[in-house]
Amino acid sequence: MTNIKLNNGVEMPLVGLGVYKMNDAKECERAIITAIEAGYRHIDTATLYGNEKAVGRAIKNCGIPREELFITTKLWVHDTTEARAPKAFAQSMADLGLDYLDLYLLHTPLNDSFGAWRALEKLHANGDIRAIGVSNFEPAILQNLILGNQVVPAVNQIELHPFYQQQASVEFHRQHGIVTESWSSFARGKNDLFTNPLLEKIAANHHVTVSQVVLRWLIQQDIAVIPKSVNPERLKVNFDLFSFSLTPEEMQLIASMDEGVSLFANRADPQSVVNSFNRYPDPEI
Repeated sequence: MTNIKLNNGVEMPLVGLGVYKMNDAKECERAIITAIEAGYRHIDTATLYGNEKAVGRAIKNCGIPREELFITTKLWVHDTTEARAPKAFAQSMADLGLDYLDLYLLHTPLNDSFGAWRALEKLHANGDIRAIGVSNFEPAILQNLILGNQVVPAVNQIELHPFYQQQASVEFHRQHGIVTESWSSFARGKNDLFTNPLLEKIAANHHVTVSQVVLRWLIQQDIAVIPKSVNPERLKVNFDLFSFSLTPEEMQLIASMDEGVSLFANRADPQSVVNSFNRYPDPEI
């Protein structure tokens, strides 16, 4: 497993398992344990996903010492205030069955992000969290957070895939020592990603799958990835990224696929804010 060093010296596995929409408790636990057996050591969840308890049971039963695992969860909109964030964090810790967390993210830049960030800074200073970061923060909003607070986020987890490459965000992160982490690396299969002729040709060149090509393209840029799967074979394939490398020409060909438009959210639309506040965590499993 290859790690990437965060701006506070903590090392995070470059490849992790995302558990978004793993809504069946047994399936979620089984997928996590299978992933850990395959070599994964980073598990990414969120309060919004409603599966922190299932993740916690998998951590407890996986047979790997806690200190060898890297666990991420996220604070949802309704608790993104200075007063509510510590309580939400305590609940996540109870659900996960952990006494410390490796990475805690503000899930989205809504509600009182400044106040919530100050609460996270205190939890980090107390040793409850090894690193703190954000998700879905655009450069201007992220710059404002950095200038107005003490701790620079260690990670920004953003939508990033061949069709939406967010190059300005990635460059801003590099300039400020922030690790970029991709969510929806496969664009959730949109735009026929898995049968894209260019990606299929590159995959054939290396005798790998399109999913491996996309993930390799990301990690070759030092972008962390958290692909989701409950299929044991796909879990193994998605983790097998270090036996081949893409050429500079192949990297550039994939870069040319960028359409510059999100496939999932228009964050400039006021209704998207309303939708976020109206969205509640899934029932816990």
